[in-house]
Amino acid sequence: MSEQHDRDPIRPSGLEAGPVPQDDLDAVADQLGRTPRGILAVAHRCPSGHPSVVQTAPRLPDGTPFPTLYYVTCTRLASRIGTLEAEGRMKEMTDRLEEDPDLARRYRRAHELYLAERDAIEPLPTHPDVTAGGMPDRVKCLHVHVGHALAAGSGVNPFGDEALDEIGAWWRAGPSCS
Repeated sequence: MSEQHDRDPIRPSGLEAGPVPQDDLDAVADQLGRTPRGILAVAHRCPSGHPSVVQTAPRLPDGTPFPTLYYVTCTRLASRIGTLEAEGRMKEMTDRLEEDPDLARRYRRAHELYLAERDAIEPLPTHPDVTAGGMPDRVKCLHVHVGHALAAGSGVNPFGDEALDEIGAWWRAGPSCS
């Protein structure tokens, strides 16, 4: 079984409705080392049950625009994504956008879906064509793409899927948040 299929069963079917429970907010604060801001929902959980990706409001409580709709909170996952970034994956991925029209089309579609999801919550009128992570023309932050892939599911964000396949089963070492 591929890692791609391995991760699907641990993704909740859609975002969790209702207010975010205090124990999830506490877990995210533990993961981030600070009080989380603007969390609307847990978008993905590790098999341990801990949040690994949260959905954030397009504007933080103080009104600051925050275009990152899906934010990776799992420290182990974030570290492994950071390793990919340090190895230069973002430039490789961006270069492939110019060489592969089908990949560029799928990436643009991921951008459109991301914008639609964010704008359904609250549009950011100052930057209507900006999502996050460099979409749709470059790859700037793999954390954004992995968060999107985990929240939206396989096949939505090609670079998020690719990064997850390379990272593998980050959760198998045990819970990354206690």
